[in-house]
Amino acid sequence: MKLAMVVPLIESVPPRGYGGTERVVAYLIDELVRLGVDVTLFASGDSRTSAELVPCADMALRLDPRVREYLPHQLVMLQTVRERAANFDLLHFHIDFLHYPLFADLAGRTVTTLHGRQDFHDFRIAHARFPFMPLVSISRAQRAPLADLPLNWLGTVHHGLPPTLYRPSRRAEDYAVFLGRIAPEKRPDRAIRIARRAGIPLRIAAKVDMVDRAYFEREIAPLLELDGVEFIGEVGDREKEELLRGARALLFPIDWPEPFGLVMIEAMACGTPVVAWRCGSVPEVVDHGVTGFVVESEDQAVEALERAVLLDRARVRARFEERFTADRMAREYLEIYARLLETSRPKAMAA
Repeated sequence: MKLAMVVPLIESVPPRGYGGTERVVAYLIDELVRLGVDVTLFASGDSRTSAELVPCADMALRLDPRVREYLPHQLVMLQTVRERAANFDLLHFHIDFLHYPLFADLAGRTVTTLHGRQDFHDFRIAHARFPFMPLVSISRAQRAPLADLPLNWLGTVHHGLPPTLYRPSRRAEDYAVFLGRIAPEKRPDRAIRIARRAGIPLRIAAKVDMVDRAYFEREIAPLLELDGVEFIGEVGDREKEELLRGARALLFPIDWPEPFGLVMIEAMACGTPVVAWRCGSVPEVVDHGVTGFVVESEDQAVEALERAVLLDRARVRARFEERFTADRMAREYLEIYARLLETSRPKAMAA
């Protein structure tokens, strides 16, 4: 099978720091190549991949000081993919719906994994206009806002990680961690209150996007001066591993319909329990009382953080290996690819 993998150019594959979509795609590609798939990746030129790389930008757009608008670069990449489309059996897109108009006539040879939230009215307009595009969700919860539309869902594939990426730890230090992105919907303020009420130090490892800079300065920066709160900033995989392995628990007190939440399974891979709000995909990812606790209030979160030390960290890691490995993710995608190929071949022969 010859497969094209198309990703946003904003981050490299994998990203240097924060970046869930590109990180998952990197793991998926490595597993697909290991399983014998001929993969070509359309991405930024600073990507590191086991696939054949077609560089569509010199470097990750977010890191290029010359770049002020992302869209022109993405459109040029899509034209490059279109010109080479005949070289591939399937084209797998990870750029939401930007490619729909250009590839609508090739819909049967495409699969689109939606990585973002789908509850905005504007997104419904795009999906309703192109309901025939084959789609994959990353959680069942992600589909909920679109449940009334007759869309072409092929399945739900939860994210996965290489089991060797993070080493599990049987024992933890006495601190909690908040890891990801500083944004209102991620609720770092809530994490700070929970940790302080529980009397446990909190380490915050997160990036601050320009769009969230004002929120950070106004709402979060003053809280970082409180006792027991340490702000580390954006971290890479090795620093992330050390933070998660040593933590009593990951605090994930989100306030939005999170489509998946990669950091939750990163914590589980380290044997670290997750204390997460009942929003979006959280109940699908966290096995309550096994890999963490699903909560609905700060009182419940404080209690869960205190009880996290009672959970068996070896069992947390074992459940990760059962549910969230990259191998499982790749094999589920292979099943979807096979179904697509079976339906597209008769149409190609008829044409």
